[in-house]
Amino acid sequence: MTRIPPSRHVFSPTILREYDIRGQVDINLCTKDAYALGLAYGSFVRRQSPSGGPVTICAGYDGRLSSPALVEALIEGLRASGSNVDVIGLGPTPMLYFSVKDRGADAGIMVTGSHNPADYNGFKMMLQNGSVFGARIQEIGRIAAAGDFESGWGALQEIDVRHEYVQRLLKDYTGTRPLKIAWDSGNGAAGEILRLLTNHLPGEHILLFEEIDGRFPNHHPDPTVDENMEALRQTVLRQGCDLGIGFDGDGDRIGVVDENGEIMRCDILMTIYANEVLKTHPGASIIGDIKCSQVMFDEIARLGGKPVMWKTGHSLIKSKMAELQAPLGGELSGHISFADKYYGFDDALYCAIRLLNDVCRAGGGLSTLVKDLPRLYNTPEIRIEIDEALKFEIVPALIENLKKTLPANMTMNAIDGARVSGPDGWWLLRPSNTQAALVFRVESTTPEGLARLRDMALHEVGKLGYKLNIADS
Repeated sequence: MTRIPPSRHVFSPTILREYDIRGQVDINLCTKDAYALGLAYGSFVRRQSPSGGPVTICAGYDGRLSSPALVEALIEGLRASGSNVDVIGLGPTPMLYFSVKDRGADAGIMVTGSHNPADYNGFKMMLQNGSVFGARIQEIGRIAAAGDFESGWGALQEIDVRHEYVQRLLKDYTGTRPLKIAWDSGNGAAGEILRLLTNHLPGEHILLFEEIDGRFPNHHPDPTVDENMEALRQTVLRQGCDLGIGFDGDGDRIGVVDENGEIMRCDILMTIYANEVLKTHPGASIIGDIKCSQVMFDEIARLGGKPVMWKTGHSLIKSKMAELQAPLGGELSGHISFADKYYGFDDALYCAIRLLNDVCRAGGGLSTLVKDLPRLYNTPEIRIEIDEALKFEIVPALIENLKKTLPANMTMNAIDGARVSGPDGWWLLRPSNTQAALVFRVESTTPEGLARLRDMALHEVGKLGYKLNIADS
């Protein structure tokens, strides 16, 4: 039954985030929000359309228990805005992105909680020719709050893009030898596509937790957390695999383990991709977020590329890629986007295909591709839980204080938090845009430097009257 459009709807301001809309189900996010978002986003897309005619929006959803009800309400809202809706069903977020690009739709919207706990959910949005983030998300919130909706009743069709998506992934596979690979989808939304994909790949494939289950019974699907990669690590070692590949809850972030069971951070993974991409795009800009290792930026420069350090956020990276016409961009968190041969959006399954090509050419295990890189000592991405409001107070105060007290042999990059660099390394503190947390990372050329830089960061925060409990993070 069609719902009557509300005169206005005010979203909880905490769910209107920088890159997407995300909240805790039945706490600050419910089906009424989904319906109102459908109305507001459909209205927004219609007003963006250069032709002024009917628009088509693709919609999909992940495997969370709350996703079917949310997508149903979302679709009703989209149709009530006069937008036509193509429903792609259950699957990974990159399949939704692919459907928009492949079908020439005006926009897409995905119901997904990404890597957040099982009781969270949200929405990722895209236009045919751009990302939806920042000011655009706030504009959608204003449309809803004002009740400034378009009207009509759009058409609905259910489409199956799984075969086309898998075939597009396989199109760029150039592997020359069979590999033994362990895969871990963490009961996330990529599981079914992973089965279909590996059925078409040569070699031996060991699939872990490929059943889509929004309770995430085996481990949380976030490959940036080392403990979530433990089952994959042990499988690689026990089965003698060439590598292991893991995915997050909606399949747009990749995690990798080499044949020795060592976790390969995604900034180091980016050096492998850069080596390949720069052979066909000499001198091109390649973008990494502010959390990435200096090794990555130095290696891009050594290979003849132009390393660009940019703000964290998959939407921000994709927007910067479009601005600079960069063929590759990525984040430490595992969002990696190829505009070389592909569409320029973050797709972990596609990243896996490109990695298999590289390993095949190397003739050995994954570690052989990075054996000549300098050895640095660094922490993973450490997330420190903190009050949502407080996280936005600490870092600006830290930046202002550092401007006055930073030693002469150190510099600060403040494009996204504070990245403080010295002769033997750097440390970073920034507010997370997706969680109530601060993000902390340290890197140095020596273990002693790592400890010194870590202590410096904690001391600087302590001078402001705050204490960061790194040990419990």
